[in-house]
Amino acid sequence: MTSKLEDLIKKSKKIVFFTGAGISTNSGIPDFRGPKGVWKTSTPIYFQEFLSSKDKRIESWERKFGNELSIDSAIPNSGHKKIAEIMNRKGSFLITQNVDNLHQNSGVDESSISELHGNATYAKCLECKKRYELNDLKAEFLKTKEPPLCSECDGIIKTATISFGQSMPEEEMQISQRKAIESDLFICVGTSLAVFPAAEIPILAKETGAQLVIVNNEPTQMDQSADLVINNDISEVFSEISL
Repeated sequence: MTSKLEDLIKKSKKIVFFTGAGISTNSGIPDFRGPKGVWKTSTPIYFQEFLSSKDKRIESWERKFGNELSIDSAIPNSGHKKIAEIMNRKGSFLITQNVDNLHQNSGVDESSISELHGNATYAKCLECKKRYELNDLKAEFLKTKEPPLCSECDGIIKTATISFGQSMPEEEMQISQRKAIESDLFICVGTSLAVFPAAEIPILAKETGAQLVIVNNEPTQMDQSADLVINNDISEVFSEISL
């Protein structure tokens, strides 16, 4: 199976990777829906709750600075690194549902990534979009226990992620759809393909002529539509690929 994936990668001219939480579990970051997933032990805070309740904003920041997702200490694993290597050698693009920044840390250029669910390694003002670094916010929050407000416009500051109930980023979705249509090989890695509208993107790629590959620890609901399915440890699969 891995040799077939390697062959497809070598022959393809426009590869798109589509990654989910499963690629980062070997870096120590839990997934969301698995047996030990985040949402089994912690109820998500919805976007409207965050906006309307100061108590929910405080809870959200307490979770963040308690390293809820174990992102702070995570480093790229061999799956991230191999994808970066492939992307740096061939014409490729990466669409990710992850918020951990590990693809960038593994060497993928920002211009080649579309983050559908945002990024948890920094924060933004919801009004004026001013960027804030988390270390600065953490020091002030631990001192005051007050949820941060923007120094420019007094707007609410939130991690630069897409929360439950928050609209998907329109520009990122449009870029991802365009890249899917242009691709000749679309490789889904570590995603259950159960979260919509993001999961519509692989379908779009398949319908517009790309070969569809799914690499995941467990079967997905789209396996029957794929040209190749590999149910195995993601790091192991990609470590066996040589270019």
